[in-house]
Amino acid sequence: MRYRMLGRGNLRVPVISFGAWAVGGWLWGGPDDEAAVRAMQRGIDLGVTCIDTAPVYGMGHSERVVGRAIAGRRDHVIVATKCGLRWDAEDGQHYFDTTDNEGNPRRIFRNLRPESICHECEQSLKRLGVETIDLYQCHWPDPTTPIDDTMEALLSLQHEGKIREIGVSNFTPDLMRQCMKKGRIASNQPKYNALERDIEKEVLPFCRVNDIGILAYSPLAQGLLTGKVGPDRVFPENDLRSNKAMFSPENRRRVLDMLETARPVAEKYDATFGQLFLAWTVAQPGVTTALAGARNEAQVEENAHAGDIRLSEEDIAAIRRLVEGLGALN
Repeated sequence: MRYRMLGRGNLRVPVISFGAWAVGGWLWGGPDDEAAVRAMQRGIDLGVTCIDTAPVYGMGHSERVVGRAIAGRRDHVIVATKCGLRWDAEDGQHYFDTTDNEGNPRRIFRNLRPESICHECEQSLKRLGVETIDLYQCHWPDPTTPIDDTMEALLSLQHEGKIREIGVSNFTPDLMRQCMKKGRIASNQPKYNALERDIEKEVLPFCRVNDIGILAYSPLAQGLLTGKVGPDRVFPENDLRSNKAMFSPENRRRVLDMLETARPVAEKYDATFGQLFLAWTVAQPGVTTALAGARNEAQVEENAHAGDIRLSEEDIAAIRRLVEGLGALN
């Protein structure tokens, strides 16, 4: 496994990190706690020593499972979580409606008010079973709260020793610029993969110039780039992919055809498609780490080995040409 410093902060993270969204079960067909704990612990053994979660993933469930996985291993793990998406208080900006793992209706609100951030931090510390959160990230922007107020709350938590580094997620360059007027942000966490490259226009260049680390989420396009999601697969209703245009049978066929053309490149590195596209993601200038999800030990082992693959410049460019040839998947 290779490691990199996260922006100008003091965190050293692996190029492949563990994304724990699916661990919470919510929007991913339900949880399997025992398998998730084994997967995270196996990942730590293989050098996947950064785990990213959030309170809203399973309404606290993902954080609790992460806490179980890192118990007794805290000194070997970078723990990253978030604030700003509330399901337990209807304040801020209404974001969307959903159901929890038990099928109960939930309303999700964006809320980055200082009192909300402080409350969320305390709850996350308890669920994770830690005294300090290594990377504390604003999950989504909250247009109802001044960024100065949000940053002051985060800087206060940092001063108290409850968080080590401040990060953001899904922030534009303008929002990051406003944050930077108040204090240092170590990272931004945007969606980024070979099929969804919007951040290359503005976000990635801004972060590179300002030495802000990038934690790329959804680096395998929620499994689409693994080659394991065929056109006939049926997702359960509580799986977010069940109604996404990108996962239409026709789009899945198109992606599978593209992957077949990439097979010679994958074979050159003795890599699976998933490993190839994880390696491609972390090879992009400015990307610090890819947040790869895993539901079992076999998946995390496959992901971890991608951290050892170094693609040539020619193969990086060849893969880009292949995915650009696909056009839009909508």
